[in-house]
Amino acid sequence: MPSIPPDKLTAFASRLFEAAGVPAAEAATVAFSLVDANLCGHDSHGIMRVPQYVGFVRDGTYRPGAAFEVLNETPAVLAADGGWGLGQVQAHRLLSRLMPKAKALGVATGTLRRCGHSGRLGEYAETAAREGLAFFGVVNSHGAGRRVVPPGGTEGRISTNPICFGVPTPTDPIVLDFGTSVAAEGKVRVQHQKNEPTPDGWLVDHAGQPTTNPAVLYSEPRGGLLPFGGSQAYKGFGLGLVIDLLCGGLSGGQCSTPDVPMPGVGNALVFALFDPAAFGGSDHFLREASALAEYVRGCPPADPSRPVLLPGDPERMSRAARTKTGIPIADGTWSLIAKTAGELGVALPV
Repeated sequence: MPSIPPDKLTAFASRLFEAAGVPAAEAATVAFSLVDANLCGHDSHGIMRVPQYVGFVRDGTYRPGAAFEVLNETPAVLAADGGWGLGQVQAHRLLSRLMPKAKALGVATGTLRRCGHSGRLGEYAETAAREGLAFFGVVNSHGAGRRVVPPGGTEGRISTNPICFGVPTPTDPIVLDFGTSVAAEGKVRVQHQKNEPTPDGWLVDHAGQPTTNPAVLYSEPRGGLLPFGGSQAYKGFGLGLVIDLLCGGLSGGQCSTPDVPMPGVGNALVFALFDPAAFGGSDHFLREASALAEYVRGCPPADPSRPVLLPGDPERMSRAARTKTGIPIADGTWSLIAKTAGELGVALPV
């Protein structure tokens, strides 16, 4: 299993995208985003996506250099079409257009349809928090990726439909970012590429029976992912269902539908930003956020060796560790990346 310094991995990923025909600035944006996900410990949204993205570029599914088309705009609202451009590029364009609106009016909401895979939502929350803005974001899979099984069912009906909140504090932001399924589909894909089983409670087979075989998501007869919530999985499925409705309906894109092929290519997004200055005041907001964060962190731990953490802490701990030691990449994942590099004539990093 290779372990590669993040700067080398970012440069390598950028070269791969450029070799596939992606403009240099867009290649750098996507490469940074993927490696940043690895640094945060979210390998499901990291460098493993390179062969997938390159494949989409080469077959014309993704359109490097696609315009960011504004469909409707008011002082507080922006609806846009990404034209199946690279997801991180188009999602950051949406966010960059919304932040000035939120600072001017206190709130701003935007949607984006036909956006390539947008990556880790926490990245956008962190960007907004650096500007002092609170963030809410949800995405669906634009009709595809219907791998999450409703409680009591045997077939997937919605995608993993993640939700993210970002809250600025005087120090590091609190970032809550999770899929509404037990695990992200990408985490199952990582296990599949490593030829290792998934944990118990993630998957069911085509008959609705529990399994730890990740291949059930990628072969027929197809199994599915469970919603989060365990015995109360209706909570996870219900949240995922509402997200699907909002993303597909508000964006002008699509909700989960059998009319779209199962393999997902991208997302429909809903972002909302709030400027605390327009409400109770920024100073009050930051003071309260800081006090509550410290109060929770100060909770006596059941295990003294494992202090209480807040959302965003595990990602920061992973970033610190992997910045020092490098980013580990599973052999199965690396072989796919190496194959892509060979096809594009790009040398592997030393």
